[in-house]
Amino acid sequence: MVKYAILLCFLLALNSMQGQQSEAAEEIARETSIEKIGDYAQFAPTAFSLITVLAKGDKEGFWQLGKSATANLTATWIFKYAINKPRPEGRLDGHAFPSGHTSFAFQGASFLQRRYGWKYGIPAYAVAAYVAYSRIEGVNDRHDGWDILGGALTGIASTYLFTTPYMKEHFDVSFQSGDGSYALGVVYKF
Repeated sequence: MVKYAILLCFLLALNSMQGQQSEAAEEIARETSIEKIGDYAQFAPTAFSLITVLAKGDKEGFWQLGKSATANLTATWIFKYAINKPRPEGRLDGHAFPSGHTSFAFQGASFLQRRYGWKYGIPAYAVAAYVAYSRIEGVNDRHDGWDILGGALTGIASTYLFTTPYMKEHFDVSFQSGDGSYALGVVYKF
């Protein structure tokens, strides 16, 4: 009887370990997928910004996008090396703050929102938020909440430095007449 009880305990323990191993493998696969999707998704808002700028023939927007992307990448790099915050996973390479993936995604998203409005900005911010989530939830735990917050603020700030709302027409001409007098008005919007 004791033999059967020991055998039953052994089989239950073996089954439990196999269940834990498969759960761990599933968790690793899920986190790896989240991280890889985030690696590629970081480019989506900026790529869509470039496509939108080119489709609209927005030369001013093209230069604003270039300046804001350059400012963002420069600021992110400077902060990473100046602050040299260690990564949460214990890696010694530092450079965790701010998250570069997050700053790049939020720079593209905020450009779309600032230049073309919330109709473009909401989907782009959703993608950028997923990228931020992937930096925390990914298999390597590369960042913490402060890192992604810093990345988001760096990306948004770099856009707001250089980007103005899009206006198809910068000139407004008006004409008014009455009682033998005429008035012509010209307004230039910056």
